[in-house]
Amino acid sequence: MAKKFWLMKSEPSEFSIDDLAKSKNQTTYWDGVRNYQARNFMRDEMKIGDMVLFYHSNAKPTAVVGICKIVKEGYPDFTAFDPDDKHYDPKSVKDNPTWYMVDIQLVEKFDKPVTLQEIKENPKLKNMKLVQRGNRLSVMPVTKDEFNEIKKMSKK
Repeated sequence: MAKKFWLMKSEPSEFSIDDLAKSKNQTTYWDGVRNYQARNFMRDEMKIGDMVLFYHSNAKPTAVVGICKIVKEGYPDFTAFDPDDKHYDPKSVKDNPTWYMVDIQLVEKFDKPVTLQEIKENPKLKNMKLVQRGNRLSVMPVTKDEFNEIKKMSKK
């Protein structure tokens, strides 16, 4: 099966690429996604070995800051079952979970983050979902060419 490519957003004040770098085995679960389309991507489409652009949102500047890979496919987001967790959802139950997550592992932290402004200015990325009006998903697919272009931009 062909490898897929993704972009996953995180606010660095909540969880940054530096937090991931400090995690055990530089691996973590990606919890708290509460959008059905993003959930469907994680539950149904993300596979072990898929590559991820790690994006810092709500930051100055907003930017792709590194690359990760999927190391565990979609499974129920256990934070939805915990009333003490900020991602608790009383409608999601263990025998019929609403929310899912995946595990990611750090592959590379960029020395030079690729800012949203740089992405918008690159004609090769004009069709990227990230820059489409109204697209606010925290998890979204990217094409192999988009992934490779951003990786290339991080080296300039």
